[in-house]
Amino acid sequence: MDLNEAREQIDLIDDQMAKLFEKRMDLAKEIGTYKHDNNLPAVNRTREREIINRISNEIHEEYAGYSKTLFNMLFDLSRAYQNRFINPDPAMEREINEAIKKTPRMFPTKATVACQGVEGAYSQIACDKIFHIPNIMYFQEFEGVFQGVEQGLCRYGILPIENSTAGSVNEVYDLMKKYKFYIVKSLRLKVDHSLLAKKGVKMEDIKEIISHEQAISQCYNFLKQMPGVKITLCENTATAARMVAESPRNDIAAISSIYCGSLYGLNLLGENIQDNGSNFTRFICITKDLEIYPGADKISLMLTVPHSPGSLYRVITRFSSLGLNLTKLESRPIPGKDFEFMFYFDIDASCYSEDVLKLLCQLESELPQFAYLGSYSEIC
Repeated sequence: MDLNEAREQIDLIDDQMAKLFEKRMDLAKEIGTYKHDNNLPAVNRTREREIINRISNEIHEEYAGYSKTLFNMLFDLSRAYQNRFINPDPAMEREINEAIKKTPRMFPTKATVACQGVEGAYSQIACDKIFHIPNIMYFQEFEGVFQGVEQGLCRYGILPIENSTAGSVNEVYDLMKKYKFYIVKSLRLKVDHSLLAKKGVKMEDIKEIISHEQAISQCYNFLKQMPGVKITLCENTATAARMVAESPRNDIAAISSIYCGSLYGLNLLGENIQDNGSNFTRFICITKDLEIYPGADKISLMLTVPHSPGSLYRVITRFSSLGLNLTKLESRPIPGKDFEFMFYFDIDASCYSEDVLKLLCQLESELPQFAYLGSYSEIC
């Protein structure tokens, strides 16, 4: 058999498989309706295992592993389709559709906004780019921002979620899960760090440098050239600049922004000292109640998958089947659970798409843990 003949045979088999797949999905629909009427769950792992074992005994041993992958995918597709009939009106779908209807057409230009740090913090700079006239309330810790929104002191909060050099801010993800808040907007802010000190202080005078741990890690190569200098961490780069300005000492400096240098009357000892010239921090704007503004084209999720081989792959394949681009996929160990992970997903997708909405609802019903963090657009 030559190449063309082999391909013709494959085409015939593919046509047969397509028709059989359609028949299988028709039967899955009937089963889904039956499960709905009889209050039965979509998942039947025992039956799935029985099918895999039966198929592996009937097929050539060389193809057993491939057949297992194929049938696991069929089970996932069948289960997803059945869920449409088992739960025809999922709560998440109602919540998202209701938010789309209630959210104003335009993002607000004025609002009371919670930020972590003090005047001059990168969070404040991000806030000024997201809102035209914000009334900013400052909180010392990230959790203070959440509490300010929770208690109704502020409608929104601005928080860093990840840096292009230092990675994700895991504490913020943990707090998003704890408070069950939503993202309504995000911003990519270019961050350029500078070394600031009092007037008259020279580089050789510096014995201690103060800054936030993320800024310290982003300036590793610069700090490596100052081996005898003590590094002190504080809660915010702007706080570091203020501490230097208010200190009676003349041998300390802060890693902060040029803006903070002018704000607190400090001199510039070093400019753009970060390791990566393309250093961006992504900030999110959070709120207590779900708001989805027109143009929202990103979705963020946190989820866990069953602790079994191929579980994450099958979830990713579901997104791929809809042509959705995953812009972030990151894992983090779950405290207290050995080798189990929480996964962070960012997806280029619109919740206005019925297929996307159905997929989110299916994942929520199937996965051990699932948190929808919001649909939003990003300012670059």
